[in-house]
Amino acid sequence: MIFANRDAAGRALAEQVARQVPADAGPPLVLALPRGGVPVAVPVAERLGADLDLVIARKIGAPGHPEYGVGAIAEDGPPIFDRTTLRYLGLSEDDLADTVAAERAELARRISRYRAGRAAPDVTGRTVVLVDDGLATGVTARAAIGWLRGRRPYRLVLAVPVCSRDARDLLAGDADTVVYLHAPEYFSAVGQWYDDFGQLDDADVDRALARASRRRTTVERISKGGRPAPRGSSLL
Repeated sequence: MIFANRDAAGRALAEQVARQVPADAGPPLVLALPRGGVPVAVPVAERLGADLDLVIARKIGAPGHPEYGVGAIAEDGPPIFDRTTLRYLGLSEDDLADTVAAERAELARRISRYRAGRAAPDVTGRTVVLVDDGLATGVTARAAIGWLRGRRPYRLVLAVPVCSRDARDLLAGDADTVVYLHAPEYFSAVGQWYDDFGQLDDADVDRALARASRRRTTVERISKGGRPAPRGSSLL
């Protein structure tokens, strides 16, 4: 299973999520992990008629190999580490102090940029669907789930188009439900399962969120006019 791009993956994922998120639990909250999770999350939110917001997390990479995640931080939470990987690499948490500080600074920059003064999403008592474009080690999603758990959601669903089986099994104990479309036996990187897996920047996140915001404005205008809002409306 190869996805054309993140939007196509999100549209396919949305149908699977809709089958597993009960309508009687109230409107869900879809939370994207930027940057890659945002264009995946937009069609999921549209399909569910859900609010859309962000949880901001950063991977902590191994020294000299920043793409190899050995830990992660989310929002104002503490860093978490894959201790098995640290032992394998002969590293301690202290060895990563400078990396953690740099990633926390970038996390703060993204919070300021993407939220522009808005508060973090209130998840208390809500069904939350956390979306990313894929899971390799799962460490970034795990940090985000840990941060969300501390804010007492009613139910926490992790949804991704593709994931390694190790990450799926690891996070099955953290999320209430893990929704995925493909968990291949041989997995090296998320990008191998996309034809177009280009790197995204802040402007790409802005455009995706603007799309959701425009749809919210349309839905509100229709609702005020006395007509029912269409199913699949996205809110931000």
